[in-house]
Amino acid sequence: MADYPTQFAKEDLLKCARGELFGPGNAQLPLPPMLMMDRITDVSADSGAHGKGHITAEFDITPDLWFFECHFPGNPIMPGCLGLDGLWQLTGFNLGWRGWQGRGYALGVGEVKLTGMVRPDRKMLTYKIDFTKAVQTRRLTMGVADGIVEADGEVIYQVKDMKVALSES
Repeated sequence: MADYPTQFAKEDLLKCARGELFGPGNAQLPLPPMLMMDRITDVSADSGAHGKGHITAEFDITPDLWFFECHFPGNPIMPGCLGLDGLWQLTGFNLGWRGWQGRGYALGVGEVKLTGMVRPDRKMLTYKIDFTKAVQTRRLTMGVADGIVEADGEVIYQVKDMKVALSES
């Protein structure tokens, strides 16, 4: 297990996006505007609902975010796929945080439920991810997790069986 902190500020997330946190060729977050969080408030490899690890993060919502202008003019809503991508980003981050090697990529998600919207008047999204499986073998490095996205404390997205892998090739 690598020795990283359990909380990360925006500058730390930007270091991760530049490949400076986990090292070249390993898990990276995207740079803004695709970076879908402002801070990680807690991360572990052995706690959470299933004792397999968790990660929690926050994203500040402001009316000037890039997607509100184009999705949709006159009816601004954050695309649901961006919230899902934020969950995938954090799942991959957790694998890199564990010290596991390789570049991250999403493999899929079993179930997605969108029950609310993110409009410009929202203040903050909270991502909460609980791992159901975290596997590292000679041939496979993968995390499987369930997650939710809350907007100002209200659950608006729920996912089951998100899969993210790390690959050294």
